[in-house]
Amino acid sequence: MNFLKWLSCKGFAQGAFWSILTCFVSVSNDVIVKLVGTRLDGMEISFFRFLFSMLTVLPFMITKGWSSFKTVNPSMHWWRAIVGVAAIALFTYGLIFVPLAEVTVFSFTQPLFFMPLAILFLREKVSLGRWIAVILGFAGILVMIDPGSPSFNIYVFLPMGAALLFAVLDLMAKKMVSNESTLTMLFYFALGTTIAGLIPALMVWQTPNLRELLWLFALGAGANLIQVCLFKAFSATEASSLAPFRYVELVFSVFFGFMLFSESVKMKTLLGAAIIIGSTLYMSYFEVRKKRKAAKS
Repeated sequence: MNFLKWLSCKGFAQGAFWSILTCFVSVSNDVIVKLVGTRLDGMEISFFRFLFSMLTVLPFMITKGWSSFKTVNPSMHWWRAIVGVAAIALFTYGLIFVPLAEVTVFSFTQPLFFMPLAILFLREKVSLGRWIAVILGFAGILVMIDPGSPSFNIYVFLPMGAALLFAVLDLMAKKMVSNESTLTMLFYFALGTTIAGLIPALMVWQTPNLRELLWLFALGAGANLIQVCLFKAFSATEASSLAPFRYVELVFSVFFGFMLFSESVKMKTLLGAAIIIGSTLYMSYFEVRKKRKAAKS
């Protein structure tokens, strides 16, 4: 009981706890995808993730009242759902064909894609330091995928494409968050992706057995739990102070990849990860400094 009371308090330790829990749940979801992906197609797995995500968030919408279903951006929700289907499908296929640790590292590249998109669509001004960080980050991607090597895996473009589309989703969410509640955005994203993902799933359909269905339910519930843990972390302390904990996910993915799938981590993956993590942390530093300057002025 004391632990639950501690969790409800604000503070850096609580924020760190929720951040690490976010990483754990995220990697657990990735493990589920790899497990059920030995028989089921990635598009079908994605559909069930959307479906169970919607069903597990629906009771919370009803509890909040019917006003929570009201939205001022119906068309934006729909477009976000279409991009979401493509993003999660690419990520799911990436987990099936690419080692767990590598997919995790590619997920770290999302901020690298977000910055150029923010310049194009949000007209954000970017400092030279952030540009250098982005260039270094993409250099880290090249180190990791090693395109000239005989061992080059063309499937690495799947999680890389997913990172790009996730950056697009972040961009859309940034435009919507000012006049939409988090719960409403969560529900309509789950509903829209369920509808948009149904036909592609039917094209590759294999009826899941009971064990797979339970795993898929956990996958959908886990997708919502990730969001809940993130919100808890950000409400406990400043988001900028939690940035380093994002990379604990790599520790979990290396561990589970080795223990469950006998995946060993290549040196080029670790080197590329170090460059990518360093560049994204550098970008976070510039963001924090910019906000502090704006607050002082």
